[in-house]
Amino acid sequence: MPDYQHIFLISHMRANSSLISHILGSHPQINGYYEMHLSYQAQDDLAKQRQQYAQKDTIKPALSGLKNYFFDKLLHNQYQLSTANFTSNKHKILVTIRPPEQSIKSIINLFQKKEGDHPYAKAELAMDYYIQRLQAMAQFCQQNKHAYYYYDANLIRHQPQKLLTQLQNYLELSTPLNEDYQCFSLTGKAGAGDSSDNMRTGRIIKQQTNYHNIKLSNKQLDAIKRKAEHYRQHIITHADAYLI
Repeated sequence: MPDYQHIFLISHMRANSSLISHILGSHPQINGYYEMHLSYQAQDDLAKQRQQYAQKDTIKPALSGLKNYFFDKLLHNQYQLSTANFTSNKHKILVTIRPPEQSIKSIINLFQKKEGDHPYAKAELAMDYYIQRLQAMAQFCQQNKHAYYYYDANLIRHQPQKLLTQLQNYLELSTPLNEDYQCFSLTGKAGAGDSSDNMRTGRIIKQQTNYHNIKLSNKQLDAIKRKAEHYRQHIITHADAYLI
């Protein structure tokens, strides 16, 4: 098999990660566009990723003389990334955060639509997930100083071309990343990322939902905003490069 490198996106749920994943996965040098629910702690895990991806999607032919990648995103604390045991440093790490109020309301809205009594449909547990995830992301970045690129998650909707140009350069892609993207076999499927109708449009929808029907405690939200900004600043400080 050709010598593929790897891109890992470290983030949290509802951070526009499905959108950026599809844009990346539509590039001819990148395989992968959805959350594979894997940990990466040894070289064998990279081979497992390729095998699992090939079960549902066709691996693109490697382009000679260029960097060719496999992509995955990690959005939950149970999935770990540890590059220390990889046999090479042929990987790129992206880190992104979306502001808490937008993220938490979107999480609650998503899980309220699912069958059964899911814990993340409750505001307090959705808040707990968000802040615990940011804490774990900050710890990861502390351990991997200057080994990742950080960007604010909302930039993909507000300043897409600026962000995509920066990502093209950081990932050393030979051609630009496009705002339009492909729809793949798992696009819009539950368990593989954003399952909303917007994902099936193949383009960036810049207008975001406000979720006026979901109410959060101002006191709790203010506390989470302070913690989130603390973690965000910590992550930015240790980034190799960033866009905010």
